[in-house]
Amino acid sequence: MKKDGGNELMEKIISLCKRRGFVYQGSEIYGGLAGTWDYGPLGVTLKKNIKDLWWKNFVEDREDMYGVDAAILMNSKVWEATGHIATFTDPLVEDLKTKRRYRADHLLEENGIDPKGMTLAQMDSEIKSHHLKSPDKNGLGDVKQFNMMFSTKAGAMDDSSATVYLRPETAQGMFVNFKNVIDSFHPKLPFGLAQIGKAFRNEITPRDFIFRLRELEQMEIEYFIRPEEWQKQFEGWLSNIKDFLINKLGLDKSHIHEYEHSEEERSFYSKKTVDLEFDYPFGQKELHGLAYRTDYDLKKHSEYSGASLEYIDDVENKRVIPHVIEPAVGVDRIFLALICDAYREDKMGDGDRVYLKFKPSVAPVKVAIFPLLKNKPELVDKAREVFGMLKREIPQVTFDDNGNIGKRYRRQDEIGTPFCVTIDFDTLNNNTVTLRDRDSGQQERIKIEELNSKIKARLQ
Repeated sequence: MKKDGGNELMEKIISLCKRRGFVYQGSEIYGGLAGTWDYGPLGVTLKKNIKDLWWKNFVEDREDMYGVDAAILMNSKVWEATGHIATFTDPLVEDLKTKRRYRADHLLEENGIDPKGMTLAQMDSEIKSHHLKSPDKNGLGDVKQFNMMFSTKAGAMDDSSATVYLRPETAQGMFVNFKNVIDSFHPKLPFGLAQIGKAFRNEITPRDFIFRLRELEQMEIEYFIRPEEWQKQFEGWLSNIKDFLINKLGLDKSHIHEYEHSEEERSFYSKKTVDLEFDYPFGQKELHGLAYRTDYDLKKHSEYSGASLEYIDDVENKRVIPHVIEPAVGVDRIFLALICDAYREDKMGDGDRVYLKFKPSVAPVKVAIFPLLKNKPELVDKAREVFGMLKREIPQVTFDDNGNIGKRYRRQDEIGTPFCVTIDFDTLNNNTVTLRDRDSGQQERIKIEELNSKIKARLQ
């Protein structure tokens, strides 16, 4: 996927997402709210498929993983301990005339300057030396840090003691439950905690559809290890993540690139960070992160809370604070990558068509059942019978009798349905149906009793 024509492609994808019920603008009838999007019926199902595949791959199919679901609101001391209150920031620059605020690194990118690895002072220097202007063509102020955490009040009091934050990441909910899981399950090193949940970031300039949001959903793992094993574990997780993205979700491996952060770019708690970046229409951007967080988080929480977060290592017969490997990914970014990667336009039959070439296991609708004609009760009844049979065995089957067959095929192609089954007059005579493949458009005649097994075999 190339950046050339990226704006046009993104417009087509955003239009498809709204038209077919994947994603809607949040609060649209009131003019919307920047950085918020609502998922429609197909979007909800696609997100569920992503999360289910991730959970099965990284939690259910392993013996060393434990799931948690921590609260969104946490004691504010959690964020003080981890440094988020002081350092969870983005570089902000203000239009001197309109007072509108922008991400300094985004303005540099838009002017052909790569901000990766730049300090705040370097960004400021680049903006001034190139005489960069705001989007409204006005002068810009100094580059400053802007804390991205949303704050609110908990309880009836209205002073600083009541201040709490919407979590900016799900990770800390796992660290503060480390001792609870140890006491409940006595896991052996290495082991991990996994969580899927909402996070909130007050982005200065949310953009690129659902790529950069103020309300997002994360899938994160904190994998606790012995420090001497970190390099082996890091490489193992990097390989597992690639396998998941390419072989389980079906992303094109040529669109995925490794990017290792320099020392200046890494978060202060990380000893090594590698991003797997994806070729979105608007450029190569972060899709999935992997960081070696050392023992920073557990030590900080132990220090601030006074609780002992040591682990008794039976192998070495001593108390240790484990180190951590963290794989982290946004559900919304995977969602967008899947749709961008799957989007196709081609000619078929009597005209152009748009279709989403999802891997069948990811597609929000697996099979669509059509009666050839909706005004023939015998065809509709038979189609309903086949629909009921498949629905008992195969997830996400739909019934569609709206419009002619050609329009139904195009509609199902556009939402990525891999298989369509048509019940026609021959079905009534010989108990066979037409099975159509989304990608090739080819159709084959098969017996109804073979339908379940043939479709199941192709839903991998």
